[in-house]
Amino acid sequence: MRGFAYLAAWLLVFATISAPSDTLAAVEVGVSVNFGSPPPPPPPPAPVVIAAPPLVAIAPPPLPVYVVPPPPFANYIWTLGYWYWSDAGYFWVPGTWVQPPVVGVLWTPGYWGWSGGSYIWHAGYWGPHVGFYGGVNYGGGYNGVEFVGGRWNGGVYVVDHAAINAPIVSVSASFNGGPGGVAAVPTPQQEAFAHENHMPLTSMQMQHITAAGKNPDLAASVNHGKPSIAATVRAGDFTHGIVAARQAGARNVEAEQHNIAVKKNPALAKGAALPRANNDRSNEAHSPKSTMAPSSSRSHQENAAHSRAERPDSRAERPEGRPAQGGDSAQPRREPSE
Repeated sequence: MRGFAYLAAWLLVFATISAPSDTLAAVEVGVSVNFGSPPPPPPPPAPVVIAAPPLVAIAPPPLPVYVVPPPPFANYIWTLGYWYWSDAGYFWVPGTWVQPPVVGVLWTPGYWGWSGGSYIWHAGYWGPHVGFYGGVNYGGGYNGVEFVGGRWNGGVYVVDHAAINAPIVSVSASFNGGPGGVAAVPTPQQEAFAHENHMPLTSMQMQHITAAGKNPDLAASVNHGKPSIAATVRAGDFTHGIVAARQAGARNVEAEQHNIAVKKNPALAKGAALPRANNDRSNEAHSPKSTMAPSSSRSHQENAAHSRAERPDSRAERPEGRPAQGGDSAQPRREPSE
């Protein structure tokens, strides 16, 4: 009986070894189906696109006073808050800490500049040096002349907390040139910096602007120059680590009078009846040449060209503060430490 069992076992082994090749192939096919390649990864998200800033007839509000929060990570650089523009008017883009696109670059803020009777946004950019930003005292190390809020030491960014958090006086002039604006022109050194290789806003900066534009509390018409979210620790996060404005900026009576005049008589948006105060022509001649991508901003030269083309009549019939062209944006300032 035991011999019969051994014989049966050997017959079973022999049958398995001599099985037809197509039977084995079927097994192999089954294995390949069960352990096939994983599905391809999803496509990357579409890049954030921000409309080019417009020519705006009315002056941006004064800059609110607030405190810079501490940086969340090493090698992050402070980018100050500013007033931006949408079809509904100015809104505040909170100051925030941003990871630079590459090691060694610094942030030159954007600014509103007066030219041809309108306010034109000069886009900010990343570069090896901080260039001209309208002479606006934004705070946070941007005192209107230079940047003193930090420096690169090899591959490490060293924050000057004393400079960033230094108390500053409430400032009314949030733009360059025009009624109530800052009278400043680029220095020869800043002119040279304007010709360096520049990099546009990072995707996080653009997402930050987009998120701010969707927050109704950041509209100037709602917060009256004192936003509840003046600064935030991380770009795009308006829930955690936020800082409210201590107060609205000092009143700019001359700019207020200009805005009232434009609203009463939109023809003044052309600038024909307005004084060319505070180095009006300097904006046309000395705008830093940024390599900002068209999707996030337009160069000043292009804006100026559109302004000259439209100056004869198109803006004369625009209501109140409507821009001459589509767009959005302005970069303001921030403030003292607790």
